[in-house]
Amino acid sequence: MTKSDLVMEVSQAIGPRITKLECGIVVDTLISSIMDALQRGNSIEIRGFGTFKVRDRKARVGQNPSTGEPVAIPARRLPVFTPSRIFCDRVDQGNT
Repeated sequence: MTKSDLVMEVSQAIGPRITKLECGIVVDTLISSIMDALQRGNSIEIRGFGTFKVRDRKARVGQNPSTGEPVAIPARRLPVFTPSRIFCDRVDQGNT
């Protein structure tokens, strides 16, 4: 599913009261708000869906696979999503 597919689905769920353009603005604002909050170091919990948070990874020494030389890997902050139990159960029901 692409972002435009998501916008289309939201637009159809709401009905004729809102245009696809307005739905696109809503979806863009939601995504932007999540990224802004994570950039500030905040976590976001959406009940029944999951939690977005930032995880700090320490600097480490890796290895170049082709030469075997050690390579310094700098510290990073990475976004992490943890799905809720409801989310996981719903996805798992699709396999039955």
